[in-house]
Amino acid sequence: MTELRALGSSDLLVSPLCLGGNVFGWTADKTQSLAVLDAYRAGGGNFIDTSDSYMNYFAGNEPGQSERIIGDWLATRRNRDDVVVATKVGDHPDYLGLAPATIKAAADASLRRLRTDHIDLYYTHFDRDESLPVDEIVTALDDLVKAGKVRAIAASNISPERLSASLAFSDREGLARYVALQPQYNLVSRDTYEGPRREVVQREGLACVPYFALASGFLTGKYRPGQSVDSERNVPGLAGGYANTERGVRVLDALEQIATARGVEMATVALAWLAQRPTVTALIASARTVEQLPALFAAQDLHLSDTELQTLTTASS
Repeated sequence: MTELRALGSSDLLVSPLCLGGNVFGWTADKTQSLAVLDAYRAGGGNFIDTSDSYMNYFAGNEPGQSERIIGDWLATRRNRDDVVVATKVGDHPDYLGLAPATIKAAADASLRRLRTDHIDLYYTHFDRDESLPVDEIVTALDDLVKAGKVRAIAASNISPERLSASLAFSDREGLARYVALQPQYNLVSRDTYEGPRREVVQREGLACVPYFALASGFLTGKYRPGQSVDSERNVPGLAGGYANTERGVRVLDALEQIATARGVEMATVALAWLAQRPTVTALIASARTVEQLPALFAAQDLHLSDTELQTLTTASS
């Protein structure tokens, strides 16, 4: 793992590879999840991302299961001070939305599941109700920071306008300020970040921490047009939604060409492209098994040439 990086204006130092916790308790059972967490930490990683709602929308899952597994890992390994834990609020069925009381109750519930007294990075997961003033959201988050329950705050799925308004309110009132944005961003989903959102991040000095860095596994090359893959991700909206698109085919062809020439996996190349994009501080990728981690770690040591970067950028246009 390369050196730790400052996360925006916060005092948090994080790995350039953030381990996504969405698979914990879903496609990875508890034993597998603990093994992945151990291997990630052994590889030098220190940045773990989860949510209070993962993966509630899939049958057989319970909201908060990922947090519980991470909490058990932190407690049994006694390594809480060695890792940066990020979680989110706003999508748990019992704590929907970002009303101040909801934010505070959800934070306490997350702290219990994580078995810790503080959350390092607390994201607003979805900003669905734009009638709710950003002043109320930011003030509630600031209260958590003042109480010592949260070290830094950030936003995930939010419009550029609401993000700008939130930052302006923080500056005007001297309250806690978002330090990062977690957008959907990868080779087959660029307009979800590039443009106005990235302009705000650049202007305001935020860190970009993309999720779906591998497009739910599509960019590993596992999902191809006309092929049937037995996977929970092989559905529209996840990896299966890209396989039969022209852009998806172009991107896979370009990834395979560069990966073959470099002697690395396609996932490694896809992550390396993302890591070299402007404003990206760390990127989130999940591993269902320990064997999937080396390809993720390898991206930190793979520096793509200008020609390779352009090949991928053109294919993904």
